[in-house]
Amino acid sequence: DFTMTLYLRHYWKDERLSFPSTTNKSMTFDGRLVKKIWVPDVFFVHSKRSFIHDTTTDNIMLRVFPDGHVLYSIRITVTAMCNMDFSRFPLDSQTCSLELESYAYTDEDLMLYWKNGNESLKTDEKISLSQFLIQKFHTTSRLAFYSSTGWYNRLYINFTLRRHIFFFLLQTYFPATLMVMLSWVSFWIDHRAVPARVSLGITTVLTMSTIITGVNASMPRVSYIKAVDIYLWVSFVFVFLSVLEYAAVNYLTTVQERKERKLREKFPCTCGVPHSKTMMLDGNCSESDANSLAGYTRSQMVIEEEKQEKMVVHLAMSNESNSSRKRGLKGHVGFRIIQNTHAIDKYSRLIFPGTYIFFNLIYWSVFS
Repeated sequence: DFTMTLYLRHYWKDERLSFPSTTNKSMTFDGRLVKKIWVPDVFFVHSKRSFIHDTTTDNIMLRVFPDGHVLYSIRITVTAMCNMDFSRFPLDSQTCSLELESYAYTDEDLMLYWKNGNESLKTDEKISLSQFLIQKFHTTSRLAFYSSTGWYNRLYINFTLRRHIFFFLLQTYFPATLMVMLSWVSFWIDHRAVPARVSLGITTVLTMSTIITGVNASMPRVSYIKAVDIYLWVSFVFVFLSVLEYAAVNYLTTVQERKERKLREKFPCTCGVPHSKTMMLDGNCSESDANSLAGYTRSQMVIEEEKQEKMVVHLAMSNESNSSRKRGLKGHVGFRIIQNTHAIDKYSRLIFPGTYIFFNLIYWSVFS
């Protein structure tokens, strides 16, 4: 629906109202004379509500010129229907029209036309709407046919509205983009931090669901897909896939560790070191840890690459270090760090942002 307040002015000539005058250029009357003369029976097609303003009196003016020309002006507020297409919402433009037509007189009895074409329509330059930008007004006219009564002249006031996008950028697009980017943070979190990654994924999914619900609650329930639906649901899919990505990482890691555990049970000693010592990398080690590793040379380090996703350090010390422990642990110290990043996380850091950027390029090039 749209509501418009306008001054509707009719011009016609009725020789019965002509009068001789040398001093008066015209005579002006109020609405009381309108009921005593003929006036066009113009009505608004597809209007839902309309009324003539009556404060403090009826806003009706009748001006008669000596040659019989008549100016009839009324101030009306009308609410009419506008057929809108929301397939590109909120990047859409809507064209609405206000239609005027004679109710009783066909085109053979009464001919309606715009007095000065598009110049007949004058608007206030200060008109502004909260959601729309009024791009242009123009007038047209054509014939309308009714099967039971005949052909009628119909006048159109057409205006094009362009929706402001900035509000929806702040309320819809920007938060949805941030939620998608926030879901990518889990790719840089250690896959062993199950509470952190699961809670982050669930939070982003629920937030996207809230955004989608809020947008649809303020929109008409149309049966087709809108442009904002495409963006929000694709963003929702990206957030949901980030949760599934961690599920895949966790499952594959569990399967891999199970296979390695079975392999170690089947072959208990495969590295040639009877009692290997593994310590977490915390920046220091105790004297008992150093003494327990005494006697191992660099050739006795673990040769085979372990495939566990753990941040561990294998520390080997030469024989000389045991005797010089109190003098600063002189000798050779070897380190081997196994990264704690799964291969799927590495690929996801590139695939997810790259695909989402590509989607945004296509989306904004098509709908903007």
